[in-house]
Amino acid sequence: MKSLTHLKTTTLSLLTVSALGCFAVLPRTLALVPPPDGDYAGANTAEGDGALNSLHPNARGAARDNTALGFHTLYSDTTGSNNTATGANALLNNNGNFNTATGSGALSHNTADSNTADGYQALYENKTGSGNVAIGAQALNSNTQGLGNVAVGANVLSFVGASTLGANVTGNFNTAVGWLALSGNITGSDNIAVGVEAGKLSTGDSNIDIGHPGVAGESHTIRIGGAPFAGPQTACYIAGISGQTASGGAAVYINSDGKLGTSNSSIRFKDAIKPMDKASEAILALKPVTFHYKKELDPKTIPQFGLVAEDVAKVNPDLVARDAQGKVYTVRYEAVNAMLLNEFLKEHRKVEEQDHKIQEQEATIAQLKSDFRVAVTQLTARLKEQAAQVQKVSAQLELSKPPAQATVNNQ
Repeated sequence: MKSLTHLKTTTLSLLTVSALGCFAVLPRTLALVPPPDGDYAGANTAEGDGALNSLHPNARGAARDNTALGFHTLYSDTTGSNNTATGANALLNNNGNFNTATGSGALSHNTADSNTADGYQALYENKTGSGNVAIGAQALNSNTQGLGNVAVGANVLSFVGASTLGANVTGNFNTAVGWLALSGNITGSDNIAVGVEAGKLSTGDSNIDIGHPGVAGESHTIRIGGAPFAGPQTACYIAGISGQTASGGAAVYINSDGKLGTSNSSIRFKDAIKPMDKASEAILALKPVTFHYKKELDPKTIPQFGLVAEDVAKVNPDLVARDAQGKVYTVRYEAVNAMLLNEFLKEHRKVEEQDHKIQEQEATIAQLKSDFRVAVTQLTARLKEQAAQVQKVSAQLELSKPPAQATVNNQ
């Protein structure tokens, strides 16, 4: 009985010591602010070593409604709210708001607001740039101050801000979709690049490059297709054009570089203006023909009417257009039309001159006819007068004759 009492006393003592030990450890555990994971005041959630590590233990700071999942996610956040970080070091240094980072190192250095990064080191270097969207490994990973950029694809816009002068990035409102799209952009803004290595420029603004690397330094330019590593496109189909009426518009032309444009006619765009004169006479040597395009070009073999460019070049080299290799490609029919107009006007002036001469001749003839009729009338009157005078004289002569004497025969 005594042994049993001693055993109970010993067991109770051990339990008491264990309980006291647990309570002694408990304050020390709660001193890890915040603890490794769990639910926190201010509607914050953290799971992972160092997740939301700097959050105030009583959530007396401004940080609220954050979710941190992973090693050191939202590690330094003390005031940023409504952020979501998933992946080691995602939003590591963040104090911004409304950011979403998914992927190891995504938005790791961010302090700004309203960014979305999905992918390994997406928007990795971003500090004060806001409103950016980066999807893909290292997408926009060097952006530091750019605003409103959209990057979709591995390494797109990955070198924004990587200036050899160490300048902060100033490129804003760019959109890049594709591997290495806009990868060299430093200060360019309002650019759109779609496709592999599309828009590999650094300083240009307001460019649209789709499947084309772009040209360094150019701005306000649209380039579609023709990426050198993929080979040039050989056909183009665009819906919504054929059969549509665009009244008041102008014809679109293309030069040997593939540049589209209209033929401007305003004096604002012209120098050395002078009359065409005899230059248009070259078209009189042109030989219009009928023909069919080769079947590989036109399977329907529709009858065509026009000129042969090589023949035209012999008459006037300025009346043909050439391709990128300098070969004769087509006839500048708009120039031929202008020459035709000049020749027509020249002939028209000749006709007008002839009409004027004919009118003068007709007027002269009419006057001659009138004068002739007057002369005839006058002559007729004179003849009548003369006839009357002759008749009068004849009558007088008749009266002046002596009377006839009778002869008596007395035999």
